[in-house]
Amino acid sequence: MVASNSFKFVTLPPQTDKTREWARRLANAVPEARVVVAEDADTAAREIVDADAAFGWLGKELLAKATKLRWLQAPMAAPPAGYFYPELTSHAVRVTNFREIYNDHIGAHILAFVLAFARGLHRFIPQQLRREWKKSPLEAGDVLHLPETTALIVGVGGIGAEAARLLAAFGVTVLATDARRTAKPDGVAELHPPQALDDLLPRADFVILTVPHTPATEGFFNRARFQRMKPTAFFINIGRGMTTRLDDLVAALRAGEIAGAGLDVYEKEPLPADHPLWTMPNVLLTPHMAGHGPYLDERRFEIIADNCRAFGAGLPLRNEVDKASWF
Repeated sequence: MVASNSFKFVTLPPQTDKTREWARRLANAVPEARVVVAEDADTAAREIVDADAAFGWLGKELLAKATKLRWLQAPMAAPPAGYFYPELTSHAVRVTNFREIYNDHIGAHILAFVLAFARGLHRFIPQQLRREWKKSPLEAGDVLHLPETTALIVGVGGIGAEAARLLAAFGVTVLATDARRTAKPDGVAELHPPQALDDLLPRADFVILTVPHTPATEGFFNRARFQRMKPTAFFINIGRGMTTRLDDLVAALRAGEIAGAGLDVYEKEPLPADHPLWTMPNVLLTPHMAGHGPYLDERRFEIIADNCRAFGAGLPLRNEVDKASWF
């Protein structure tokens, strides 16, 4: 006998060993979910017709075939441009994502950039490669006393809140902007709406972007915003590469309008081998891996399982997305 709260959950192609494992575990953990693994496009087109829920990338053609779909689990914390399109945005289907699973890993990566700049490692690492023993005089400003510094976190969601907690533990005064929060997370001294960004930039020694790529944030960090920063300030982006115009960042660095930059994400990835950022002396680069760390797959599965249980019970879902804003 089929339970009254049973539903059909389709995992969309392409499949991996991991998604197949999740499907097996999900069938055991949530008996009310009838889990179907669509290995190819033809199977997906057939199975999506009467699916109640799905996991993965759902294109326009599949959406048009879905007659019962009420929930879609995105396969990323912040899917890139193209995942949300007008037909999906206007559809009644609810979308959830994998946000929150990277908070500790990316928070630590942000702190690594801040500490590296505060202790002058962006100068000493190139010296090491040249086998050059050269101490900087204190007045050179290669060392920042963190309790006398201010960080501005642009987008204080889960990742930004964890970064704020870590920075505050080092004595940094943390300012933040956010489009949704109304209460300050631990470690944040001041919380402002996004409209306050331009007024806050001149106050910060570290400007840290954790915002997703949305219609509102695409290219919003441009030359004019770099020019509002202190010439002694450092720019850090671990959110999404499309939020920052790299040509403008290079121009600002060359003009001495900011002191340096730490990047994990880029407008174009991989960053082209001939890009000037590779050889700039005041820049630290990592290859879009700030979120790397243990337990991520298990955290993803827990969100899927939790949401399957909630969906079957008619309860609120974790990490529901405002589709029009992409997050």
